[in-house]
Amino acid sequence: MLSAEEKSEIDHEITKFPVRRSACLEALAVVQRHRGWVSDDTLKAVADYVGMSATELDGIATFYNLIYRKPVGKKVVRICDSVSCFIMGYDKIRSKIEQELGIQLGQTTPDQEFTLLPTPCLGTCDHAPALMINDSLHRDLNEDNVAQILRHE
Repeated sequence: MLSAEEKSEIDHEITKFPVRRSACLEALAVVQRHRGWVSDDTLKAVADYVGMSATELDGIATFYNLIYRKPVGKKVVRICDSVSCFIMGYDKIRSKIEQELGIQLGQTTPDQEFTLLPTPCLGTCDHAPALMINDSLHRDLNEDNVAQILRHE
């Protein structure tokens, strides 16, 4: 079920660890980079490949909020809901994003362009509120600039 390219990339990641199964998170990231998310079948294939049970790997996959176990849009908007971001206007920013995209937290736009997800911390409390769109961090958000950011992503 894993492609030759995925196996090659996973094998490269495995060389960085003393125990094959220790590369399981990196293996999931490889698959997600190729497929956009990690299905149940793919998770089982990765588990078999790195030498662990699917149940063990699912426990790891569901713990990390950057591994997607359901399909997501091309652009994943992760809005920080930590205490700092909450105090600095999380509710207004979340509402503005929901209004702009026409979706609620946990949903994907009908065109599969955006998925909106909460995230526990982006590590930029001194510039709260913050969000990430894929790998791009946006800080010091307000209702005006968040709309502009969404239009330019």
